[in-house]
Amino acid sequence: MPRYTIDYDDNFDKALNELTKSTGAATKAEVIRRAVASYKYLKTHSAGDNKVSITDKDGKVLKDVVLP
Repeated sequence: MPRYTIDYDDNFDKALNELTKSTGAATKAEVIRRAVASYKYLKTHSAGDNKVSITDKDGKVLKDVVLP
């Protein structure tokens, strides 16, 4: 399995710690793997305009997110 070394600031580390605890992920690496998998899925399934919409239970668009 390939290994990576990344440098990140304190805010990123805090967010990573919070996500690790709140998602039940075993490790920070697992959170990063999930994030990459989610990003890949969204990029693959966006309608060609790199935009994903967040909707409520009735289908009303709450937020459009433009993927980089």
